[in-house]
Amino acid sequence: MKELLTGLFDALGMAWWIEIRTETPKCVYYFGPFAGQEEALKAKAGYIEDLEQEGAAGIRAVVKRCKPEQLTVADDLGEQSKHQQPSPVLS
Repeated sequence: MKELLTGLFDALGMAWWIEIRTETPKCVYYFGPFAGQEEALKAKAGYIEDLEQEGAAGIRAVVKRCKPEQLTVADDLGEQSKHQQPSPVLS
């Protein structure tokens, strides 16, 4: 039921997403969707930790309502690339 609600919110552009910007590599990542802001806030630290372990630096993260067209935007390559996003664990 929760997944259905999250999908509906996402379709309407009302879902919560984690937007993470990194300076190195110069990218913008989107993780979500989440049905609620609190759920996204709880998940944020895990995504930041994963990026740090991959060597990312200059990390800034915000939780906001949006509907990203792409999940990963690689600015340093001068192109936009779409990557498979890990699914959040919904409990």
